[in-house]
Amino acid sequence: MSIYQDHQPARLESGKDETTLQRKSTGECSTSHFSTPPVGQQGLSRVIEPHDAYEGKHRWDPGAEWTPAEEAAVVRKTDFLLLSWVSLMFFGLQLDRGNLSNALTDNLLADLGMTSNDYNNGLSIQIVCFLFAEFPVQVLIKRFGFKHVLPYLMIAWSIVSWAQAWMTDRSSFYVTRAFIGLCEGGFIPGTILFTTYFYTSKELSSRLAIFWSTLNVARVISSLLAAAILNMRGVGGKPGWFWLFLLEGLLTFTIGAVSTLYLPYSPTRTKGYLWRRSWYTERQEVIMINRLLRDDPAKGLTSLTEPIRLRDIWSSLTDSSMWGLYFIGLIAYIPATPVQAYLSLTLKRIGFSTFDSNMLSIPSAVLQIILMLLLARSSAYFDERTFHCVIGEIWCLPLLAALITLPGGGREWSRFTLTTMISGYPYMHPIVSSWISENTFDVRKRAITAAVYNVIVQAGSITGNQIYRQDDAPYYYRGNKVLVSICALTVLVFIVQRQWLRQLNKTKERKWSALSLEEKEAYQANKEEREKDGNRRVDFRFKY
Repeated sequence: MSIYQDHQPARLESGKDETTLQRKSTGECSTSHFSTPPVGQQGLSRVIEPHDAYEGKHRWDPGAEWTPAEEAAVVRKTDFLLLSWVSLMFFGLQLDRGNLSNALTDNLLADLGMTSNDYNNGLSIQIVCFLFAEFPVQVLIKRFGFKHVLPYLMIAWSIVSWAQAWMTDRSSFYVTRAFIGLCEGGFIPGTILFTTYFYTSKELSSRLAIFWSTLNVARVISSLLAAAILNMRGVGGKPGWFWLFLLEGLLTFTIGAVSTLYLPYSPTRTKGYLWRRSWYTERQEVIMINRLLRDDPAKGLTSLTEPIRLRDIWSSLTDSSMWGLYFIGLIAYIPATPVQAYLSLTLKRIGFSTFDSNMLSIPSAVLQIILMLLLARSSAYFDERTFHCVIGEIWCLPLLAALITLPGGGREWSRFTLTTMISGYPYMHPIVSSWISENTFDVRKRAITAAVYNVIVQAGSITGNQIYRQDDAPYYYRGNKVLVSICALTVLVFIVQRQWLRQLNKTKERKWSALSLEEKEAYQANKEEREKDGNRRVDFRFKY
């Protein structure tokens, strides 16, 4: 996104570009979302004062300057104190998600008297309940703050995950899936929104990539733990999956409990029971707040706990610039979903032992960590979204086609290689999540668009989890043909969305150019209209 920046302009000097001059006048702040006005329109820039309810208002200083080294120190401290802990919470999320897949290799379905279709139905129940909880959780977060909602969600789902150890049949499996979905719903978009209050838009996609890399680290660690814990089958007369759910649930509960004491309230309220002093010095808080507001003035228009309004929900749902991204969320991740969900079970079915099936799921997680981080870093470096996201679909397409042509029986390592490559594909979810955030502008609306997008992604997961069916096992040739078709459709939708956003930007540019200098000044000086119009403003530019 781009909007003509709202701080004092630099004096244009011959032979120097605008970005250099901007940093000279304001300090080395991030400017990825905002650009200085075109040459000859320097008078348009104004300092937009944040709302009185904004938590960092007391640190706002339109004349503040700082060095690149000072800003880098603030970012490093944020990475160490916030990013590392939120990543640990993401680790706990994936630990409780992944242990079910690991438990399948210990005859979970047979022990509970279930089929693959029952397993698919359980996953669908979880996702439906997950979707049901998304919007209520966002409302709670905006009312009570991230610090008071996110850790308690984690404690709640860890208790349910721990209770899975006592499942006895299909009904108890369905019940625990439902409650886990209710407790996990809203956690991911809430965490993403929380992170936007500490990072600029350019920094966000790479940090989200680290979050999702943590999920893959959890896949690795979960597989290692499962390979060891599942050998406890028979201890105390219990199956191995009993001990898996029990021990990993207790670990997640511990992370959630400590998080209630550690998480900060906002960038300027970071003291806690475990960290008795502020994370940042007064000087660093000034740098933090002003670099964020210069990157994205919308962050200063509301407070962290300002309630979501009905018009914010309506605006999010009727925003045509988001429809393509929502549809992408529905279909883009389906091609790899069933392959990942059935990876351990597929390996077990084609002849690998329980131990080997869990250990052989690790390479796909490691591969995805590497590819996802490289993709996010490249997207940030080139400031491009569409073609980076398409890479993931193009990666999966020939591999899924190869699974269709691979004959059944006696080709364990060939099938292992293909399923590992598909499961470890370049995951574009961090880029799309950041893309939606930066194209939304209004902070209240971001909470809704993030939740809408995540709801739609989970709806796509319902579809993905139903593609591999019992009558198509164990090689799922019919299902893989469906996945190839969805891959091709997703590539087309990405290209169409890119052209739509380009067209919207061209239309805005024509309207903006038609205004006189005085009209442009008045337009940017109107704070009420700025908040109301959001990304519909004619001086706002979409990223694509």
